[in-house]
Amino acid sequence: METCNLSDFMKALTPWLDDDYIRKAYLDDNGHFVLLFTDGVKNVYHIEDCAKSKLKSILEDLKKKGVFVEST
Repeated sequence: METCNLSDFMKALTPWLDDDYIRKAYLDDNGHFVLLFTDGVKNVYHIEDCAKSKLKSILEDLKKKGVFVEST
């Protein structure tokens, strides 16, 4: 698991969106942001500087961009 702030997370996320590399995104039971990639890699992030509502907003944005978002 990687701990980061929201700004760093969003910068890291951007290139993956351009390549349709993300297969699924969701928040786990601990509130961690989980990304599953098309090659089977799973990245788990603890984003320390934002509320769960903001993370859910990011998930909604990903969904609008065509990423499968698992409901929590």
